Order: sequence, then structure tokens, then C-alpha cells
Amino acid sequence: MKAEIIAVGTEILTGQIVNTNAQFLSEKLAGIGVDVYFQTAVGDNEQRLLSVLEIAQKRSDLVILTGGLGPTEDDLTKQTLARFLGRDLVFEASAVEKLDAFFAERPPSARTPNNERQAQIIAGSTPLQNHTGLAVGGLIQVEGVTYVVLPGPPSELKPMVVKELLPLLDQGEQLYSRVLRFFGIGESRLVTILADLIDQQTDPTLAPYAKVGEVTLRLSTKSKTHALAQEKLNQLEQKILANEEVAACLYGYGEENSLLQVTVELLKERKLTITAAESLTAGLFQANLADQAGISQIFKGGFVTYSLEEKSKMLGIPKEDLEKHGVVSAFTAEKMAEQARKLTDSTLGVSLTGVAGPDSLEGHPPGTVFIGLSSSKARQAYLVSARGRSRQDIRQIAVLHALNLVRKTLLNADDLV
Repeated sequence: MKAEIIAVGTEILTGQIVNTNAQFLSEKLAGIGVDVYFQTAVGDNEQRLLSVLEIAQKRSDLVILTGGLGPTEDDLTKQTLARFLGRDLVFEASAVEKLDAFFAERPPSARTPNNERQAQIIAGSTPLQNHTGLAVGGLIQVEGVTYVVLPGPPSELKPMVVKELLPLLDQGEQLYSRVLRFFGIGESRLVTILADLIDQQTDPTLAPYAKVGEVTLRLSTKSKTHALAQEKLNQLEQKILANEEVAACLYGYGEENSLLQVTVELLKERKLTITAAESLTAGLFQANLADQAGISQIFKGGFVTYSLEEKSKMLGIPKEDLEKHGVVSAFTAEKMAEQARKLTDSTLGVSLTGVAGPDSLEGHPPGTVFIGLSSSKARQAYLVSARGRSRQDIRQIAVLHALNLVRKTLLNADDLV
């Protein structure tokens, strides 16, 4: 079923309100296996709404209109749809009773003729009762297209959708998804490798999403049972991970299961501790760690050594060595990680030094990052390039690379101590 959402309201087009209803509806419809192909916003104008309905009728099986069911003159959604379908508006008995009960407790002057339209539906519609308001919704099928009218206020729309609309639309299938998370491969490279799977997809489907420093793949399928859905998703995942380059960059699953969370959980599982000495990231790596619950189990503390002088004073690195090699260097990264580890008696020491920009430093362009890693058995520095990015993105990408380096090291934790 191809669905389309039409949000009616000039206030959406002028930016006075955000159309959160479309997001809510898309999510709920996807959950019962209904695909939303189009979302449109149109002002409170009959002719423009009629033109949008003309287009929707030709391309969608389900057309949902939100907003414009109130008592004022610019609330014209039901009237316009009725005209488009060549149907009359009629009063719905339950809605009339609710309207009567509402105004029975108010002065007679409070009820005006315009209020009556809130109790009307298009002739032949299935009413959708409003549990938190007065404007009744409706569903009607005409010439193979199902039309739905819903109130605009989210407090009215959401209960109506959940309690009234979804039970009528549920096709017995649900949408099941699985999110694969990758670090160390760009979206364009991932899409190139998986081009055949993407081009030939039917069900299940896969869609890439790029974030700062990482890429996710969403695998989705419609199925009547969880078991059948998992079987289809497993088969697709196996095809994706058959490529060694792609498989090597997979670090986790799920919307919330971030690189940070995966790394912290590995540290906890192995009962290992970590510290950091940061320059260009100025404590961002440690701040990310501190966001995780129970972090005190594995993080004792660390250092922010932005200047050369503080690197020497706080970490005990000879100033002449820093001047000789430069603060943006593999040497400095290694020494920062090693000294931080020793000073805090931690299992792992991590360091981040480099150039966030906008200017070059020591001949290195913005985006040049050295990450150091130290354990009792070894120390090493890694060069990362995040050139062409904003200052904030460079810092965030540096943190992600540091986390990924720790993660990969922890997978061989026997070699650490």
C-alpha cells in the first residue's frame, strides 16, 4: 500500500509550527507495513488543496489529511475533500452527542453554527472518534483510494490514530528492522561495494545513512511473524558481510548502540581501566566517557594539555623533546598516552593531538590528527586525516577514531598486560 500524508495549515508553511504529525504517522504506518511515499504541506486554501488531492489520487492508495477540522472559516479540509469526492457532509451521531454534552456546561452564546461542522463527516465514511477533542475524523474508500481525515492538534491526532485508525488499516504484517553500524568506511565506498544488493533490493530492503564519522545500514522487511522476519534479515546481513572490507568495519547493531557504548562495555567486561591526555579535543574524549553510566569503574581521570608547556608540566614530557618533534607528531602522541597511563596507573592510555583549525600548525593542515595508544606492553601512534571538515567535526571524528582504536585493541585484550 502506497500512502501519502497531506498536512493542511498555513501555519506550517510559515514556520509557526513544526509538522510533527507527519513523523508520527510515518512511524506508526511503517509499524503495520504501510509505506509512506509522499509528504505534502498545503495552506488553508480550497483550490490549492484540490490540486494536491488531484495528484495524490493518481499516485497513492492511502491519502491521509491532517488539520483543518476545526470550527473556523479556514478549517476547510472535510469540506474540500467532500467536494473533491462529490459527496455530502452529514452529521455523525456520536460526535453530535459529544458536542451537545460539551456545550451543555457552557453559556448558550458559546455555541455558534460553525461549531456544528466539527461533528460532520463525509457521507459513507467510517467515523474515527476523537477521544480528546470535538472534531470527528473519518475514513472513506472511493475508486480504490482510501482517504482519511484527522485533526491537526497532536493531542487529538495521536489517540485517534492509535485507537481508531491503525486497527482499520492493519494488514496483518509488521515492519521489522535491523541497524548495522560501521566505522572506518565512508558512505560512498559502502554503497559502491553493495551496489548490486541495493539495485536489486525488493524485500528485505537496505538503506545507508551517513553520520559524522560513521555509516549505518538499515535492513527492513515486512513479515507476519518475528521469526520469519529475522530469517530474511539474517540472509541479507550474510550477503552484506560476505565482503571482507565491509565486515571488518562493522562494530555494532541498533539505533542507540554507539561506538562509545560498545567500547565502554568492552572495558567493563574485561575489567580494564582507561585514561586520556587530550590536546585538540580539549577533554571531549573524556566528556564522552563520562556520559556513560558506571564509568567510574573503568575511568579514574585524565588530562587536558592544550599547550606545549602543559604537556611538559602535567605529563612530565621533556620540553626540549616536544620542541624537537612538535606537538603535532607521532612522538608526542605516544608520549602523551604513555605518561597519562603511568600517572593514573591505568591499563590503557589514549592521547589526541593535532590541528582542529582553522589555521595550520607546525606545517600541518587542519584535520591532521595523531592518536596515541599505550599499554604496559606497547605504545603506538596513528595518523588520522579529517581534512576538509569543520573544526567541530574534526574534533568529533578524532574522538571516534580514538574509541575505535580502543575497541579494536580490546578485542585482543590478552595482549594488553
